[in-house]
Amino acid sequence: MFTPNQRVKVNLANLKIQGVLFSQNVQEALGTILEQVSTDPPIYRVELLFSFKGVKRVEVPEDRIRPA
Repeated sequence: MFTPNQRVKVNLANLKIQGVLFSQNVQEALGTILEQVSTDPPIYRVELLFSFKGVKRVEVPEDRIRPA
């Protein structure tokens, strides 16, 4: 379980978010937890440290997040 403002590493490999398909190489994008948006399955909104093709905030499953 993650908490707001917690620094994390997010595995975005092969995900399509807001029309952007992330390559298999994007396995450790740095970001900050904003909030949990779902509990079943657990999904979090994360603000990325860097923008990828205009995408700065992403919603990702808990299993793709780990502490930084």
